[in-house]
Amino acid sequence: MLLRPNDRTKLDDTDDKLFYSLPRFVTHVDESFIQQLTDLYRQLLKPNIRILDLMSSWVSHLPEEINFSHIQGHGLNADELSRNSRLNHYFVQNLNDKPQLPLKDNDFDAVLNCVSVQYLQYPETVFSEIHRVLKPGGVAIISFSNRMFYQKAIQAWRDASESGRVELVKGYFTGISGFTAPEVISRQSSVPNFLQWLGAGGGDPFYAVVAYKQ
Repeated sequence: MLLRPNDRTKLDDTDDKLFYSLPRFVTHVDESFIQQLTDLYRQLLKPNIRILDLMSSWVSHLPEEINFSHIQGHGLNADELSRNSRLNHYFVQNLNDKPQLPLKDNDFDAVLNCVSVQYLQYPETVFSEIHRVLKPGGVAIISFSNRMFYQKAIQAWRDASESGRVELVKGYFTGISGFTAPEVISRQSSVPNFLQWLGAGGGDPFYAVVAYKQ
């Protein structure tokens, strides 16, 4: 296993459903991050494909001009998901309690996860599920920055440097047989962390790890 038992622990170990019971209609990264993510989606996602937006919210940051045949949402707050106009369907499920997805094999052309991977306590199982539901040749795009709900992120993420977190997500892919070698897209912020939190220029760091089902 990639993670040891203590790596999976959280500072707040109460039920995740309680923490996410109230909707948060905010974006958790800045406009520069969002634009880079949308541009990456525009580059990698073709029209009329089936997408799974895993651990989603009230917005998916998909290019407005591209039509997709079906977007399946997943998350922990039904109010947020119901506000997301890009979703054709959604379901609520805590992946830390039940990491298996109630979805068919080989059903999606793309699986997306935006700024949520840090909360997965059993990423090995979840990434195995991502592989299962992807069609051969389908793409998985995992994006993240340095922001998080600190009390809900796993210890392995909290303790790692930004480069260490990139390696962690790469390891989630390489630990599953049948993914291509993961590619990293990154743009680090030009200002110190404490100035980022104060809204200084330079923007949130942007990281995405991309792999395809073989």
